[in-house]
Amino acid sequence: MIRTETAWVLLFAGLIFLWALVLGVWKWQAMTTSPDGLAHPYVDIAHRAALLYSFATGLIAWFVELSGWPTAVNATAAGAIIALFVVTIANYIRLGLQRETDNQMRNPPPSMRFVLAALIIGEIGGFCVLLVGFAVEQLA
Repeated sequence: MIRTETAWVLLFAGLIFLWALVLGVWKWQAMTTSPDGLAHPYVDIAHRAALLYSFATGLIAWFVELSGWPTAVNATAAGAIIALFVVTIANYIRLGLQRETDNQMRNPPPSMRFVLAALIIGEIGGFCVLLVGFAVEQLA
């Protein structure tokens, strides 16, 4: 039997993968109706990011399962990473629907620096917590 927090992370991995499959249908539909046969760049990016993040979330589940930290620490670290993955995919979808840019870093709003800092700290920091928890438990 796996830990409850691992099961939740795997559920989110599956939901993100399902989301990626649905985004693949959107991408395919956009490609078939486009004169150049291409979907908007952010439709493509949303699809690919969701695929990658689903498998990354599955990997995170293993680190949660094998970490020596308490449940609350593992769940918080994994939850932060997954929440940031979901927000990122949702942002790519928004950009794909709006079709206003093909590069969100061109003329970014002032808040972009904060958003990027939160992504960097949340994703890297959250994973470092899980990686250290794994190392402490499995290699000590």
